[in-house]
Amino acid sequence: MSLLLVAFVIIAVILGFLVPVQAGANATLAQYYGHPLYAALTNTLVASALLFISVCVLRAPLPAIGSLSSAPWWSWCGGFIGASLVLSAILIAPRIGAASYVSAMIVGTMVASLVIDHFGAVGFKEYPADGWRIFGASLVVIGMLIIQNR
Repeated sequence: MSLLLVAFVIIAVILGFLVPVQAGANATLAQYYGHPLYAALTNTLVASALLFISVCVLRAPLPAIGSLSSAPWWSWCGGFIGASLVLSAILIAPRIGAASYVSAMIVGTMVASLVIDHFGAVGFKEYPADGWRIFGASLVVIGMLIIQNR
């Protein structure tokens, strides 16, 4: 495994630590707002503001409108998916706990990732779901079941 790949995996693990923190922060904010949609909106507005600042500071060139219009339909689903993930974390994580919520999300992520990799869907390169990958995913499912059985 290359050093760059190891660095990317470490960064992904560190970002993974932030998933339950974000769920808890947003759920707490929802209590103060009195409605979960305001917390989800705040999350999205803060994220959008930070990304806008990043675009300005890094002077990212404007995209060509023509290239955007030729993007596949499914490539526009990211915002909907992101909003759904934020709102589900606000509504579900406090009710079932961070470990139960995140482990269930990881199982869904793992299964979808295996299928996406296997077929090379949504812009990814093909990585066949061989026995080792399926075995690894099965261990993730078993881990989730253990966590859920409290």
